[in-house]
Amino acid sequence: MPVLRIATLCLALSLSGLSLLHAQTVPQSMAQIQLSYAPLVKQSAPAVVNIYAQRVVAERRNPFADDPFFGDLFRNFGQATPRVQNSLGSGVIVGADGLVVSNYHVVGQATEIRVVLNDRREFAAEVVLTDEESDLAVLQLQGASDLPALSLADSDVVEVGDLVLAIGNPFGVGQTVSSGIISGLARSGIAVGSGRGYFLQTDAPINPGNSGGALVNMAGELVGVNTAIITRSGGSNGIGFAIPANLVTQVVAQAREGRARFQRPWAGVTAQAVDAALAEAFDQSIPAGVVLLDLHPDSPLAEAGLQRGDVVLAVDGGEVNSAPEMMFRLAAKGLGAQSVLQTRRDGQTREVTVDLIAPPETPPRDTRRIEERSALSGLEVARINPAVIAEFGLSPEAGGILVTQARDLAARVGLRPGDVLLAINGARVDGTDDVVRLSRAQTRTWVIELIRDGRQVSLRFRL
Repeated sequence: MPVLRIATLCLALSLSGLSLLHAQTVPQSMAQIQLSYAPLVKQSAPAVVNIYAQRVVAERRNPFADDPFFGDLFRNFGQATPRVQNSLGSGVIVGADGLVVSNYHVVGQATEIRVVLNDRREFAAEVVLTDEESDLAVLQLQGASDLPALSLADSDVVEVGDLVLAIGNPFGVGQTVSSGIISGLARSGIAVGSGRGYFLQTDAPINPGNSGGALVNMAGELVGVNTAIITRSGGSNGIGFAIPANLVTQVVAQAREGRARFQRPWAGVTAQAVDAALAEAFDQSIPAGVVLLDLHPDSPLAEAGLQRGDVVLAVDGGEVNSAPEMMFRLAAKGLGAQSVLQTRRDGQTREVTVDLIAPPETPPRDTRRIEERSALSGLEVARINPAVIAEFGLSPEAGGILVTQARDLAARVGLRPGDVLLAINGARVDGTDDVVRLSRAQTRTWVIELIRDGRQVSLRFRL
């Protein structure tokens, strides 16, 4: 009998709980019945634009393109034929004066850009700043004023589970709004075009054409610029990525300062995420932070007392668990500022203050171009310094003479931007003037020693 009474009581409690649940979830007023994203969309959508870009590309018809051996040897084979390439994307107005942020892969290298607003007004636009690494570009609409603009949120306070709307022009069907949540933070290592970055992840459906569109929070603020999806079918699978608003803020600020390229603070380091094996070696209870592998002698981190083998746990209070995440937090703080790094060495945790500086041009890069007719005609070289290291993504310990451009005969003989020259015809290359002098050699047989992608390569050819 006691057991029966307890069971009856439990059933009664369950039924009453069910009634209470229904009482809480059933709308009790007309205002609750009409809950909608519509007010938020009306506030945000006018600041999201459609972008139509054209670029002229030169295509070469190369019969060896797919050949693993001859494809590289004959990559410049054939006559280049110009062709107009169209791209479709979205953008976000971030200034009432017509400043628009979008993706680099939408407008980068475009020869003609047309921007259509939500109210169907059209403007010609020009690119005023680009950053291929983060896949961001800033446009200025010509003759625009008093436009609706989105304010930028602090993306550091975004949390997994926050509601967001994605606004853009998928597949060119017109402005479309999709809803979802922030489904992941600190996504890094995702390839977007030729660059890699640090992203917010969302399950709000994003499709081709949404690139450069807005990801907004429930306050109508821009939390990110939509940039990429993971897909096997070409459509949305619920895994989309957006560039955080804190980085967008710095990119827009530099555009207003008149910069044509986004400049990041220079760290002068290479770093690796601390995994389980490294955590055990560093006597950490859980894997956390990034370990510094190499530091340039002039690195601001080295100036602050950090050294190889130190672990960076956080930047300005935000945890970092990958090298792109650490670099993102420094870039989002901006040039001229200071960041506080929480670090660990020999089991001891401490904080250091680091100055965020531009990569120095010391020693001078001393750029030289070979214009006269020779085996190296069309070659441009520069001395490697911190600014060159940052520009070309070299190791902090890189040194020597770098190929910055290779055209004409220099390209035909196999030289590429990024090659580090060691010797020409057996003569060591120590400066850019050595390259110019050695290029004038009166010989038909040439041997060029260089480093390419970390490997020593020997180019041998006869003119």
